[in-house]
Amino acid sequence: MKLTLKLLTLVVFFCLSGSGSTAASHRKGSKFGGVQIGTITYSYRSMPDQSLPAVLNYAAQSGLSSVELMGDVAERYAGIPQTKDAAAIRQWRTSVSMDKFKAIKKLFHARGIKINILKLGDKSWSDEEIDYAFNACKAVGAVGITMEISEEAAKRMEPFAEKHHLFVIFHNHGQPGDPNFSFDKALAYGPKLMLNLDAGHYFGATGLNPTILMDRLHDRIVSIHIKDKTGPKAADPNKNQPFGKGETPVVEILQLIQKKGWPITCDIELEYPVPEGSDAVKEVTKCVAYCKAALLPK
Repeated sequence: MKLTLKLLTLVVFFCLSGSGSTAASHRKGSKFGGVQIGTITYSYRSMPDQSLPAVLNYAAQSGLSSVELMGDVAERYAGIPQTKDAAAIRQWRTSVSMDKFKAIKKLFHARGIKINILKLGDKSWSDEEIDYAFNACKAVGAVGITMEISEEAAKRMEPFAEKHHLFVIFHNHGQPGDPNFSFDKALAYGPKLMLNLDAGHYFGATGLNPTILMDRLHDRIVSIHIKDKTGPKAADPNKNQPFGKGETPVVEILQLIQKKGWPITCDIELEYPVPEGSDAVKEVTKCVAYCKAALLPK
């Protein structure tokens, strides 16, 4: 969808109007017209400091009140050994106190930011490590952990989701482009298995409007990764673009959630190249303004 002149004007307005007090923007939050806008902290991967306090500050500077927190950031803060020794890492994960993870929740809460999802865990982990991932999820106050979608992962993770009364939230990349792929097959393993629908990857791989899938599976979608991409038939197919420059129906997606009142968080995932002279914080802020303009048109 091309960025219209009206929407561009609104984006500029919201960017400028949000350039004042950072503390004030935190109090207002990033829920616009009933739709919660957040980001996956992977969006800040190009920033020089990847410590948890720095990542928290990046999200705050972007005016956000919710995030999907990358597990590596959380684990470094909690003291995971900086080694490739799998046994040492496993030993740490299965014995570490949850105190540092509880502290993470307090740090984010103090800045007015909720950790909605924790990206931590893998189907290949031992039972004890998977329990650790869910315990860390509880400690930071998230609704579930997220990982790549597959039937194998669904079968492995479902009993743990039930045990811990939390969600396993499956993320897609280009799998929907495979005619044999089915979201339903993974979700059928249990009611605690949910979706983190990457609308950009879905559109880029299939060319299909994600709102059709959302209409059918909205009650199984916890969050959506918002990005703008070209479709599979474009001259430059399946390519990340600045918001409003690609073909993904971002505005339609946001406005459908708003219209239906679905409790689906929309997390910006910054994947287009950061322009020269800018940085990830500035670009995420622009993306937030784009979403706000779509949800609160003047």
